[in-house]
Parts: sequence; C-alpha cells; structure tokens
Amino acid sequence: MTFNENARLNTGGTRRGGRGAAIGGGLGGFGLIGAILYFMITGQVPDLGTAIEAPANEPPGQSLEEQCRTGADANENVECRMVAGKNSLDAYWSDQVSEEMGISYTPPTLTLFSGSVQTACGTGSSQMGPFYCPGDQGIYIDVSFFEQLDNMGAENEALAQLYILAHEYGHHMQLLTGDLNRVDHRSSGEDSSMVRSELQADCLAGAWIHNAAYTTDEAGTTFMVPPTQAELEDALLAAQAVGDDKIMENAGMQANPDNFSHGSADKRMEWLTNGINGGTYGTCDTWSIDQP
Repeated sequence: MTFNENARLNTGGTRRGGRGAAIGGGLGGFGLIGAILYFMITGQVPDLGTAIEAPANEPPGQSLEEQCRTGADANENVECRMVAGKNSLDAYWSDQVSEEMGISYTPPTLTLFSGSVQTACGTGSSQMGPFYCPGDQGIYIDVSFFEQLDNMGAENEALAQLYILAHEYGHHMQLLTGDLNRVDHRSSGEDSSMVRSELQADCLAGAWIHNAAYTTDEAGTTFMVPPTQAELEDALLAAQAVGDDKIMENAGMQANPDNFSHGSADKRMEWLTNGINGGTYGTCDTWSIDQP
C-alpha cells in the first residue's frame, strides 16, 4: 500500500528497542505466530508472565525522528513504514471509538527491536514473530521478520507487512473493548477463544485496510492511496501463510485442528476479507457465531 509522499509522520509512541538480559517471566503477549511456535516446542499454550522492563538504548545512527519524516520515507524504509502505519492506525481507531463505541482511545506503543526485548509479558525474541503485550499495551516487531514471508509462501510487500502491524493493533482494540477478557489462554482448537481472538484481530486489520486511504495527518493530508488488487492479495497471502495448518505443515508436522491457536489459513483469509469488505469493528464479531 503506497503512502502519500507529502504526508507528515509523527514518531511519537514509537521507539527502537535493543538486546538485553532476560528479567523473569515468559511470553504472555498475543503474537501472530509466536503462540504457535511456543506450542510446537512445549506442547502448551503460553500463559501470561511478568517482567521488569529494562530501558533500551536506541542504536547509533539516525534516530527514527530524523529518519522518518514523510510518506516518501515510509515508501522506502520498513521502519518508517511501521511509523506511518501506526500513524494511520491511530487516526482510524481513534475516530472509530469516538463515533461508534463510546470508549476512550489510548494508542499502543510500538517498539521496533532486534534480538530480544523486555516487556511486561516477559522476554520477547525475534524468533517469536511480532506480538502484542496487554500488560504494557505495547506492540513489538523485529522488522527482519518480514524477510521470512517469502519463505512462508507470502510476498514481502508493503501491505503484507502492514497487515501484520494492523493485526497486533486488533489485539489492542480487543483490550480497550473488553473482548480480550474472553480469551482462555489454555484453550486450543478451531472453536476456541484463542482462535476467535486471532480471527477477530485479522478482521480488524481488514477494517483498517478498508479505511486506510481516508486517514489523514495533522494537516489533513491523507496518509495513503487506495490499495490495488495486487496489494490486497499480498495481505491475503500473508494471512494464509500464518494459518495454523500452514505453519505446522511447513514445520514437518501434521496439521491437527484440535491444536489450532490462531485459525486455519482459509479462516484467516476469510476474516481478513470480512474486515476489508465491512470496514467496522462490528463487522468482526467472531464471538457470537457457533464456529468462526
């Protein structure tokens, strides 16, 4: 998805994280593929942990504020693309909650890290994929993860990357609305609360995609141009690639629906499509149907 070159970016709420020693706890965030990988290693769905967040120093070189100023920067640089995506997502969801939901909007923080990072949910690592930690309302992304999309059967393109960011924003919206309280972290299976939560987050990512070209910076300049059909297909391929069945099969395992924690490839594509077509939070009710 192409950004308007004249759009002005705001790096507030985004930082670079760094490596550090673990300080207690285990992953309790909501990751795109992290929970699946954790399950494959331990046989257990991850529970919430605790940690003390260690301050991370920004690596030497240009700061995000110096590097990421305009939409043109976002079109050229993946970190700036995440900054611009955050700007657009904050603009969209702040309007949605004020107009439709009757709740106040608090934006999540975004940490772009390398190696490992300390969170209120424990130590996050690059191997776990992007994740959301409800304990500190933070999204954590190692942008080198996007390079794996090609190996997973997707395309490492802009809207595929932004879909992943928007999915984690979906979990933040679930926290604000209370839907996150419905999740039993010990559950698994196609009809489980874990899967319902993940499919809802996919749908909420689609709702943002539906509206992204209408979000504006502080001066009223739109952040993005409408997505092309090819760009929409990039996002759908990314959703397909991170289906439980696809990840398990790629790891040499037999796909077992009883162990699903994020949803099948088909269901992830279906709910992302529902959000793209519907464009609202209400479109994404995965909780009131017999099976999502």
